[in-house]
Amino acid sequence: MHWMILPFKRFAEFSGRSRRMEYWMFALLGVIVAIVCYALILADMGPMILDAVNNPDSPPDSASFEGLGILSGIGGLALLIFGLASIIPSIAVTVRRLHDRNMSGWYYLGFIVLYLVTGVLFAPLALLLALGWIVLMALPGTAGPNNYGPDPKDPTNASVFE
Repeated sequence: MHWMILPFKRFAEFSGRSRRMEYWMFALLGVIVAIVCYALILADMGPMILDAVNNPDSPPDSASFEGLGILSGIGGLALLIFGLASIIPSIAVTVRRLHDRNMSGWYYLGFIVLYLVTGVLFAPLALLLALGWIVLMALPGTAGPNNYGPDPKDPTNASVFE
């Protein structure tokens, strides 16, 4: 649990380095929150989904959407709040993860621009870029100190995470 909330503790800290554990546990937290929120939304949409499955030829009418209630609102609101609250920590932990690989954080901006351009022009290339990014984030960091700070895995630098 410590690793999942560490990026929130280091909210807007774009300097230094982050271990793979910090990056991937934060990503796992995002997936867990999304699954729970979407489960709440879908639980509230059950009757509407069953109606669409039982009557595939008839388009949904406005009465079908009257079933959306408090669970959909809670799930959607929680998803929105978590998404907004995690934008800056997500960018910061990604930049620190690039620093751990001894790469500039500006590569992240370059990746986003390239991903958006290729996604519009040629979607399969965007998929390859995304897979390449996942591999890059999964690679181990530079052993020992680098241009961006001391090694976060070094036991003598325990104060890095305090």
